[in-house]
Amino acid sequence: MFNLINLKDILLITPPFTQLNTPYPATVYLKGFLNTKGISSFQVDLGIEVILKLFTREKMSELFELAAKKGTIDTENEQRIYQLRNDYLTNLEPIVKFLQGNNPSMARQICSDNFLPRASRFDQLDDMDWAFGNMGIQDKAKHLATLFLEDLSDFIVNCVDEHFGFSRYAERLGKSPASFDEMHDQLNSTLSFIDEISLDLLSKHLTAKQPKLVCFSIPFPGNLFAAFRCAQYIKKNHPAIKVAMGGGYPNTELRSITENRVFHYFDFISLDDGELPIELIASSVLKNSSGNSEMGELKRTFVLENDQVVYKNNCQQQDYKQADIGTPDYSDLLLDQYISVIEIANPMHSLWSDGRWNKLTMAHGCYWAKCTFCDISLDYIKLYEPITAKLLVDRMEQIIEQTSETGFHFVDEAAPPALMKELALEIIKRDLSVTWWTNIRFEKNFSHDLCCLLQASGCIAVSGGLEVASDRLLKLIDKGVTVETVAQTCRNFTDNGIMVHSYLMYGYPTQTIQETIDSLEMVRQLFELGIIQSGFWHQFALTAHSPIGMNSKAYGLEVPEQKITFAKNDIEFTDNTGIDHNQFSYGLKKSLYNYMHEIGFELPLSEWFDFKIPKTIVHPEYIESCINEEPNFNIKPSSRVIWLGSSPNVAQQTKARKSEVFEQITLTFQTKTDSFEIKTSTPEGEWLIQLLAQIHPKMKSKTFSEMKSDFEKSMDNFELFWHSKPVDKLRENGLLIL
Repeated sequence: MFNLINLKDILLITPPFTQLNTPYPATVYLKGFLNTKGISSFQVDLGIEVILKLFTREKMSELFELAAKKGTIDTENEQRIYQLRNDYLTNLEPIVKFLQGNNPSMARQICSDNFLPRASRFDQLDDMDWAFGNMGIQDKAKHLATLFLEDLSDFIVNCVDEHFGFSRYAERLGKSPASFDEMHDQLNSTLSFIDEISLDLLSKHLTAKQPKLVCFSIPFPGNLFAAFRCAQYIKKNHPAIKVAMGGGYPNTELRSITENRVFHYFDFISLDDGELPIELIASSVLKNSSGNSEMGELKRTFVLENDQVVYKNNCQQQDYKQADIGTPDYSDLLLDQYISVIEIANPMHSLWSDGRWNKLTMAHGCYWAKCTFCDISLDYIKLYEPITAKLLVDRMEQIIEQTSETGFHFVDEAAPPALMKELALEIIKRDLSVTWWTNIRFEKNFSHDLCCLLQASGCIAVSGGLEVASDRLLKLIDKGVTVETVAQTCRNFTDNGIMVHSYLMYGYPTQTIQETIDSLEMVRQLFELGIIQSGFWHQFALTAHSPIGMNSKAYGLEVPEQKITFAKNDIEFTDNTGIDHNQFSYGLKKSLYNYMHEIGFELPLSEWFDFKIPKTIVHPEYIESCINEEPNFNIKPSSRVIWLGSSPNVAQQTKARKSEVFEQITLTFQTKTDSFEIKTSTPEGEWLIQLLAQIHPKMKSKTFSEMKSDFEKSMDNFELFWHSKPVDKLRENGLLIL
């Protein structure tokens, strides 16, 4: 793996830790772009490499010895794990291979009662076992194997390295620290066990590739310290190598940085879209390596000059269009070694952590970009630029060819309905068999027919923000939807077999206790009716780049003055309502957990809280009344008519009624699970056969107006025909108006 195969100009690194099951896509995007510029690069997901090195018999043996030597094995749970260490070590590598998709026959043994050693993580098993009872044995085994690894993770945190976590490392240090002091102190402390593994792997990559520039993509606070630790190693041991930082964390947290000590570790910190900044940084570094000491033009990049942090944005070139940044490139990554885990019985959470997903984006930015709690002032949200469906599917096919994986997670802020429609049609047109999911806004454009089309193209799930289920607060958020709209949209997805996950919020500025309880009642009804299958409550957080953060007093918030030289994003505040929203956290999450498992709907909301709450004023059938609203049958003349079904078998019959003899056609259609038939007059039937052949996605579609005009060339009463039982049957089975 570390042989000197070929040297690279740039080493792209995702530092520990993000996800176990799939690569974070930033370096994948950048490598694809660098390919278009002929700049050689190599990418590394250091997180998965560290995990794979850590969870070996050799390293875990060392870790157990270190814990014993340090004398930190204090609790009964830790002592139990240590005493059973041989059982953990014996099973560790086989368990990792099982979670990588190998040894599927091991599942039955994992599910037996006396195979895996069990510590505190298994205490929840009695509560959750029933949730996996109807799932396949492979999924149950994955869950048990995940608990096995989490027991070891707890041991690592409590006995060896308090900063460890499967999807984060030293996250607390990266959560908007106004000062660099604590990070600086930690960087000058002794290397941890995890640090040593990380730096050993980094050293081997540096030796193998000998890059001139190392770029760290830092998406989250839990990646920050590891990136600094790696940069520190590079500066000490390879001072000629330049080091750059970019990604989600600096984009949101480091926009006003003045701390010059940061540049003892990094030479460049770039903001926002990374393609042009990294090209210019690379150009400057490569020129300097040839003896030219002048720094070239830079785009949105911090550097240190004369011991002062300077923001360089002296390049007049515009950022690259999405069509010109190339296809994401997954080469170099250990795609067959990622680990699928099932931590909890949350359907959407399993999509995040189970299985490997190729990452793509339908559109840069957000087409709505109005929500007041969101960082809509930043370019990654406010600059909206969609990609054409044809180019998207071209890229999907290239990635499938490279990775042999047909699952896609579109990581949009909010995927636009119109583009989702075109994407689905293009997928169906090419007979491409894929599975995909994405994030959306719960808006009225997601009609029943559009959701049917999305499902036919491979869409299995959507996630979106209901936020606070209150029309007053949704208006204050400027969400652009109502609870009624959300309910109807969720119903349309669910009716078509697409799972719905909702992000839920409490503690929004001016939110009252009554509104919190009423919001929970709305959520209860949504789950009871089965139109949402998954959800997650989070408490409102004030961020610096949101409309609320930039004008907090207008929302009744008091923000203390604070000197900030390092990171600025999450802002401490006091809500003038005086309500302690923290008190609702446990009850909201406990109730949601039960609702996701279809229990507790009949309980009064007060059962979930250990303090007195007001009774809800939401009508117990409010959501049901929303989804039972009669749909609007007004069809736009420009709407497209699409047929997703097969060609029918045709049988012609002659019927006699009293003295009248007439011809009738029976059309029999085969579906994937059944068959159905319709009967019409011969002229109508022959017209239908011709129409359905013309409006399949592979053919040029017709508008509703064109279809109506075509019908009226030879027959009368189109409206009577359109609302007839035969057409209703076709509408139920794939005749769509989009």
